[in-house]
Amino acid sequence: MYEWAEKLIRDGKAFVCDLSAEEVAKTRGDVKGGKESPYRNRSVEENLDLFRRMKVGEFPDGARTLRAKIDMSHPNFNMRDPVMYRILHAEHQHTGNKWCIYPMYDYAHGQSDSIEGITHSICTLEFENHRPLYDWYIKALAIYAPQQIEFARLNLSYTVLSKRRLIQLVTEKHVRGWDDPRMPTLVGVRRRGYTPEAMRKFCERIGVSKFEGVIDISWLEDALREDLNKKADRVMGVLHPLKVVIENYPEGQTEEMEAVNNPEDPSAGKRKVPFSRVIYVERDDFREDAPKDFFRLAPGKEVRLRYAYFVKCTGFEKNDKGEVTELRCTYDPATRGGDSPDGRKVKGTIHWVSAQYAIDAEVRLYDHLFSKPDPDDVPEGQNYLANLNPHSLAVLTACKLEPSLNSAKVGDKFQFERLGYFCVDKDSSPGKLVFNRAVTLRDTWAKIEKKKK
Repeated sequence: MYEWAEKLIRDGKAFVCDLSAEEVAKTRGDVKGGKESPYRNRSVEENLDLFRRMKVGEFPDGARTLRAKIDMSHPNFNMRDPVMYRILHAEHQHTGNKWCIYPMYDYAHGQSDSIEGITHSICTLEFENHRPLYDWYIKALAIYAPQQIEFARLNLSYTVLSKRRLIQLVTEKHVRGWDDPRMPTLVGVRRRGYTPEAMRKFCERIGVSKFEGVIDISWLEDALREDLNKKADRVMGVLHPLKVVIENYPEGQTEEMEAVNNPEDPSAGKRKVPFSRVIYVERDDFREDAPKDFFRLAPGKEVRLRYAYFVKCTGFEKNDKGEVTELRCTYDPATRGGDSPDGRKVKGTIHWVSAQYAIDAEVRLYDHLFSKPDPDDVPEGQNYLANLNPHSLAVLTACKLEPSLNSAKVGDKFQFERLGYFCVDKDSSPGKLVFNRAVTLRDTWAKIEKKKK
């Protein structure tokens, strides 16, 4: 790049300028045009001499610059004799103190692309006005010409993609690091459970645009649901356990229920899930005073246990705080597998795990990093950090999972039936599995309750 700069000087297309940065800005003028530098017409010999002396460090920072000689009346301000090199006495990580001049981005951009044989230099929209300069340098040097193409940058709701802001989130410990599953980084989304196929599908769907806009993060989440729906095995896990005693089930008896691994993929086969007298169900699957359209467990109501039996709630127990601690149920032995020979129907099907065979696990429920779709939507005097979501992570330490998950490995992905898609986290250790929620499933009852509110 330095040799190319000397070539432009010899061709009369670059000159050394003594104006300060402030003076250069003033001479750029307005829409009517700017004013040429008094140093613009130095001889080739003088320019080469000064430029070489700049390189070896004869002048202080800011004393001189190398500028391209283009057109001070050009309607594009970037073409008004832009700075190519500036003096900077700084130690470089590779070359030490050898170089005392450094190229400006607009000069280095196209030439670096040319050296590397780039075919298409993909840029965001703010570089559109810089493209004429990108092309001017390449044409003036008569070198291989990549094509610069600009498009709108990706903006996602409920998050930030600015590198400066991501650095701030990490350094100020608002997140747990670059690979925090809430971070929109490759290591972050991979740890959360996103797949390459889902990311590609998302990119295909949103396409490219010449207009700035914001993509709702639900597009990304839907791409992951669609991918994992096809490939993730189904398992049963209870995140907020509520004990259920099936009073008419024989004590000490265990049965193995046959469960489908993935209804979308017959080749995934089936598995055996142990069933016993005491099980756990989700706390949200019981209502002491259930509304009419609540089809889960409630006093006197009957539901289907996934892959197992019909059970009816006959009673419950509470602690001193008034919290329900245990349900009492009965089961119908004739309904094994989930159907009743007498033809009676139940509208609710819930998941469960056997208390005797359940394995303990920690589950981390991740939500949006920010509480508003636009993190910059803040009162005057505040910044985007004011919208950090205090509930973006909930850690559950008393979860109960079916025993088939004992063999799960870091990175494995599963659908916890009725709850969402989960990925085994790297913090897992022998005897203690840790799962990250990658994305939720759509909860019909939650939507009903939200509408009522």
